[in-house]
Amino acid sequence: MTTAPAAAAPSLTSSASSASLTSVFVRLKLSLLKNGLKQSGGRTAAYVASIVVSALFAAGMMLAFLLLRGSADAALVTVLIAGVLALSWTVMPLFVPSGDETLDPSRLTMLPLRPRPLVRALLVASLVGVGPVLTLCLAIGSALALAHGPAGVGAAVLAVPLLVVGCVALSRSVAAANVRLLTSRKGRDLAVLSGLVIAVGMQLVNFGAQRLSRAGGLSSLEPAADLVGWLPPASAVSAIDAASTGDHAVAAAKLLITAAALAGLVYWWQRSLVRLMVEPDGSTIGASSDSAAKDKSASSGLLGRILPGGRTGTVMERSLRYIWRDPKTKGAWVTSLAIGAIVPLFNAMQGTGSLYFACFATGMLGVQMYNQFGQDTSAFWMVAQTISTTADAYAELRARALAVLLITLPYTLLVVVATAAVLGDWGAFPEALGTALALLGAMMATGAVTSANFPYSIPQDSAYKNVAPGQGGLAWISIFGGMLAGAILCAPVLVTNLVLHLTDQESMLWLLLPGGALYGALLIWGGLKLAAPRVASRLPEILAAVSKG
Repeated sequence: MTTAPAAAAPSLTSSASSASLTSVFVRLKLSLLKNGLKQSGGRTAAYVASIVVSALFAAGMMLAFLLLRGSADAALVTVLIAGVLALSWTVMPLFVPSGDETLDPSRLTMLPLRPRPLVRALLVASLVGVGPVLTLCLAIGSALALAHGPAGVGAAVLAVPLLVVGCVALSRSVAAANVRLLTSRKGRDLAVLSGLVIAVGMQLVNFGAQRLSRAGGLSSLEPAADLVGWLPPASAVSAIDAASTGDHAVAAAKLLITAAALAGLVYWWQRSLVRLMVEPDGSTIGASSDSAAKDKSASSGLLGRILPGGRTGTVMERSLRYIWRDPKTKGAWVTSLAIGAIVPLFNAMQGTGSLYFACFATGMLGVQMYNQFGQDTSAFWMVAQTISTTADAYAELRARALAVLLITLPYTLLVVVATAAVLGDWGAFPEALGTALALLGAMMATGAVTSANFPYSIPQDSAYKNVAPGQGGLAWISIFGGMLAGAILCAPVLVTNLVLHLTDQESMLWLLLPGGALYGALLIWGGLKLAAPRVASRLPEILAAVSKG
């Protein structure tokens, strides 16, 4: 008779300690939020603004869901919104790794915590915040739009928490599995590239909206909605619609799929935590033994073999390595490369574009020549030590320009060829490519001049600030003033193009290709010659300007 209470005592103690641990983590999350808001008034204002915007968005979505109630497209819209919501929760920790300090469970490795109570505590603590509350509002709104009858209401009672907890568990499991990546330099690269993902996503949304505005409307999304309706956690929302329409077996199956997926995510999360707590960081194993070999291979790599010798090759290799290794520089280049191709190609695929839209890619890439010394930051003093004459400054600028041209020239040709292929307008190819090359030359020339006259620092401690405090005016003058000057310098080619079209001399338009290329090369040479004396005479000023970040 006395063995039953004795056997039950450990389980009661375990449940009590688990509840205590959960409350500790919830209080810890609230303390992190509170102390984070005390760091600066700007952060407090941003957090309050996010709460206000989220509340307004949630209210608007709730109203939209109520208006959808009874509509034939209610299930389609709500299921797709749930799918987009789950996708957002999945990729959020990959692109905003520093947005929540609790995403890094490696900080708990020295504490005597068991996996199951730790997962439970972290999951409950993850439900505290603006994002989970907004997700809850969207889940309730979806339930209000779809739930009809007792079966629909019963399914909604189960589906709403499954959707919210499933989204949070999905985010946490992805973050735990990739925490070593997120806290490394590659993780910071992902944070920098988040702007690219947003830009590409906006273009895809624009493309999709235009497709939906054509014949068919939302009916063209039905196959996608049917597929997403079986993918957890969006399957929980689809289960509400199935239960409301009397298809109870399908509703039960979709709820079971969501619950099973949630259990699998929690198990994956727990395994990731255990591996993170007990295994060493493999990124540093053998690093010391391989460092010498890596240095030797780097010095004799492909770049060292294909680039010219002397100062030109050395400066070009340094610039190209900045592009590959520096997160800020890499983010700027990848964003320019992606958006420069998306704008002309998407417009061409929609049938509303022109071959001259390819010049947009040229403009995006030409901006990379601006503020050449800003990427050096305070290390520019080493470059300054090698410049004693105007000839040295000219050689430095020329090598940097050649490094930029090594990427921009073939990319410009590729974008023009791809746009012409999509449009089928090969007759305008020579004039468009000649105009693009002339624009590239103008941007490179003005970039060299503005780099010498308006350098500014690029902060390295922030993934979202590209200009040091107090230098915003320099950045505006450098970029927009240079772009305006570049457009003016490109005017002779544009005027020649226009005159040939107006005078019906289309047979002479092919001359714009060699003429634009030659004019662009002359502009680059003139810009470098004009900027070199300024660089040689302003080395202390340039060093002071780029060292503020």
